[in-house]
Amino acid sequence: MTIVQPALAPPRIRSTAAPDGSLILQSEMELEPYEASLGRLLRHWAREVPDRVFLAERGPEGDWVELTWGEAGRKANSVAQSLIDRGLGPQRPVLLLSGNSIDHALLTLGALTAGVPVVPVSPAYSLMSQDYGKVKHIAALVKPGLVYASDAGPFGGVLAAIDFGGAELVLTQGNGATGFSELVATKPTMAVEDALEAVGPDSVAKILFTSGSTAMPKGVINTHGMLCANQQSLAQIWPFTSGTPPVLVDWLPWNHTFGGNHNFNLILKRGGTLYIDAGRPAPPLIPITVKNLTEIAPTIYFNVPAGYGALLPFLERDEVLRAKFFERLDLIFYAAAALPQDLWTRLEAVSQMARGEPVMMTSSWGLTETSPLATAAHFPIDRAGVIGVPVPGVQLKLAPVEGKLEMRVKGPNVTPGYLGQPDLTAKAFDEDGWYRTGDAAKLEDPDAPNRGVVFDGRVVEDFKLLTGTFVSVGNLRVRALAAASPLLMDAVVCGHDRDYVGLLAWLNLGAARDIAGAPDGEPDTLVQSPKVHAFVRERLQAYNAEHPASSTRVERVVLLAEPPSLDANEITDKGYVNQRAALERRSAFVEGLFADRPSAEVIICP
Repeated sequence: MTIVQPALAPPRIRSTAAPDGSLILQSEMELEPYEASLGRLLRHWAREVPDRVFLAERGPEGDWVELTWGEAGRKANSVAQSLIDRGLGPQRPVLLLSGNSIDHALLTLGALTAGVPVVPVSPAYSLMSQDYGKVKHIAALVKPGLVYASDAGPFGGVLAAIDFGGAELVLTQGNGATGFSELVATKPTMAVEDALEAVGPDSVAKILFTSGSTAMPKGVINTHGMLCANQQSLAQIWPFTSGTPPVLVDWLPWNHTFGGNHNFNLILKRGGTLYIDAGRPAPPLIPITVKNLTEIAPTIYFNVPAGYGALLPFLERDEVLRAKFFERLDLIFYAAAALPQDLWTRLEAVSQMARGEPVMMTSSWGLTETSPLATAAHFPIDRAGVIGVPVPGVQLKLAPVEGKLEMRVKGPNVTPGYLGQPDLTAKAFDEDGWYRTGDAAKLEDPDAPNRGVVFDGRVVEDFKLLTGTFVSVGNLRVRALAAASPLLMDAVVCGHDRDYVGLLAWLNLGAARDIAGAPDGEPDTLVQSPKVHAFVRERLQAYNAEHPASSTRVERVVLLAEPPSLDANEITDKGYVNQRAALERRSAFVEGLFADRPSAEVIICP
C-alpha cells in the first residue's frame, strides 16, 4: 500500500548504554538556533506576510471572522502597551478563564510581547465546577494582575465567588469591568519595543496547570526558550511545513500544552493559519466540527483518539465532508492517548475512499513539562503505539523502574519546575537532572533505534493480580476498547490484588443509542440496555478467546452513566481518564464488579 508522505527528516538516532542499565537515545541532528521569544515570531510574520490570515473564528452570524498577521501584530502591540501601563510583569501575570478565541489569542500575544506571563485556565474549572476550588487554588498561587473572561454571563458565577486580590477584570462582553476593546485601542509607544527586547529564553511565557491524581493542579513553568526550542525541533523534522505554511482547523484547548503550545506555536513558527473550531468530540458539538471541516480543508489534522472516534462516522458516510477533509491533507496526527488500532484502520480506509491512497498517520509523545514535544515518529509507521524517536535537542533515557523502562528527558524544552512548589520540583528530577515522566516505553527493535520506541503505559498504573501476574494497564485498555469499538469511549482497568481483570467503562453515547435502538436514550438507561450488554459481552468474549492469559483477558465490565468528574481529578491535563482517582472515587462500583454474587449491572464475559 502506497502512503502519501510529506517531506520529513529521516531519523538518525544514537543509543548509548549507561552503567546503571539505562539506555540513552538522542538524535544526531543538531538543534539549530532558534528565536529568543515567541513575540519575535509574531513580529516576523506580521512584517513578512501582513495580509495572510492568521486566525479565524465564527462570528455571531455564523460567518468566519478573520484576523491577518498584520492586524494581529498591531493589536498585540496595543495590548502589550496596555499591560505595561498597568504595571503587569513576571510577578503580576494575566489569568485567562475562558477558552479559545481571537481576543484570547490577542491578549496572550500582547502579554508575550510585553514579557508578561499568561495563565490560561481550563474553562471547565469555572463553568462545570460547583465550588470553583481549582480556580481559587490557581489564583492564590499566581496572584494575577489582570483576569480575563470572554463573557460576564457564563463566567459571572466564578467572578462573583472569588477574590482575585484586586486584579483588574477585563471582559469582551458584559458590564462592570474594563472592556477588552479598551486594551486594543491603546496607542503603543517605544516601551513596547523595550519590553520585547528584554524578553529572553529564560523569561516565563506561560504557567500551564496540570491535574495530579489526587492533589490540586500543579503550575508548570513554560519559558520562552522552552517553547521556541520545541518549535525549532518540530521545524527540523517537518521541513514540509516551511514550503506549505500549515492550515489548521483545531478545537484543542489552549490551556493544554497540545493545543496551546504544540499547535498554536506551530502556526506562530511557520506563519500559517488557524481556524478556531468551537466543536468538541461529543454528540452535541461534533456537528460544529463537521461543518467547519466541510468548509475548510486542513493541511495537517490534529486530534485525540476520542476526537477521531467521534469524527469517523461522519467521514465514512458524508462524501462532501470526506472530499474536503482530504483535499490537501499532508498528515493525520494523533496524541494524548493511545489510538485503538481499529480507528487507525478506519482512518486509512476513508483516506483511501477520498484519495485512492492513505494519508500518512503519525504521533508523538511529550508532556506539559516538555513543551510538549519530546519524541516524534517522523518516519512511516504502520500501527498505533509507536511514538517515534527523540527530536533534535532532546535526550531520552529509558531507565529500569519496577520491571519497566521509564522515559526520562533532558533538553532545552524541559521545564525548570513548578510554580511555588520547590518540593515537587525536586521530586520531578532524578539525581542526574533527568525529568521523571512516569511514562514507560520500549524499543520497537532493540537492534534498530531508528525504528522508534513504543509507548508502554504508566509505570505507576500497572498492578499485580493475586497470582502475582503483572497487568499492563495501558496495553490492555487499548485492546479492550478496540475490541468493543465503537461502543466504549473509555475505561478504567481494575484488578489489583484480585483474581481477574475487570473494566469500569463509559459509553460512546451515539453508538450506544444506535445499538440500543433508542435515539433519545439517556446514559442511565443506556448502561442498562440488554442490547448494549449483549454487544459488550459478545465483543469481549471474542477478544478473550484471542487473549486467554489472566493478565490480558477481561472477565467483567460495569458501564458507568456519570461521566468522569473534573472536580474529582478524574480527568488529567491531557484529557486522559485518571486511573487512580477514578478507582478511588468509584470504589463502590469496583466492589460490585468483583462481588461473589454480581448484580445485573455487571456484564460477565466468560
